[in-house]
Amino acid sequence: MRIILGLTILLVLGAAFVHIASDVPFGKPAVTDMDDYFIANGQEQTGANNIVTGVLFDYRGLDTLIEATVLFTAVLGVSVMFRKLKEGEQYEND
Repeated sequence: MRIILGLTILLVLGAAFVHIASDVPFGKPAVTDMDDYFIANGQEQTGANNIVTGVLFDYRGLDTLIEATVLFTAVLGVSVMFRKLKEGEQYEND
């Protein structure tokens, strides 16, 4: 019975994934005026030869810094949660 339930859940999740993924325009990115702006002015405004680097660090620099901080905090939190206790050390309950 558990196998049938597991297969049913897997089938439903797979069908949902296929339905959602069918709406994603893979290989056909939307072209916007912003793309043309970055291509035309990116090197002059940022000084970077690579437009991806210019957008990532100059136009969206603060956003990138905050994302890195959140990632660092998450890794630090997980490492604190899973640290090993030294022999004789106990968790304190307040």
